[in-house]
Amino acid sequence: MAIEEVKSYLEHEGLIGRVREFSVSSATVELAAEAAGVIPARIAKTLSFYKEEGAILVVAAGDAKVDSRKFKDTFRIKSKMLKHEDVEKFTGHPVGGVCPFLVPEGTEIYLDVSLKRFDTVFPACGSDSSAVELNLTELYRLSKAEGFVDVCKCWTDEEEISSVF
Repeated sequence: MAIEEVKSYLEHEGLIGRVREFSVSSATVELAAEAAGVIPARIAKTLSFYKEEGAILVVAAGDAKVDSRKFKDTFRIKSKMLKHEDVEKFTGHPVGGVCPFLVPEGTEIYLDVSLKRFDTVFPACGSDSSAVELNLTELYRLSKAEGFVDVCKCWTDEEEISSVF
């Protein structure tokens, strides 16, 4: 089970105390936000795309949507999300629990700039009912990200979010 491997990885990093396992599903941004008690934008969703060999994972804020033009300009390929039946094969995690940790070799991981608005975010932990609270430095290091990219649209800047709460 992917969550046990991720928990072991995070325990080795001294972060097991931040792992949250929920009694309800956190398979969507909305469900994860409700379970974690945060706004949906703070959910760090891991989006998975085909590349020539393997997959590209983009971790983005929960309120962000991939911009096809930006994606193509950045990666030089069309943005084609993994099919349901290919998700676990290419990411090592089940649908609803895809996270940027412990992915198959050759999988490229990028963090979208939409995450930079927050002190901490909540990526999944390899199951559809889990999350871990991490700051961006930790997320970058633990995911072994290639870098930050700007491939999303429709996200709200920090000032607009803080004015709502």
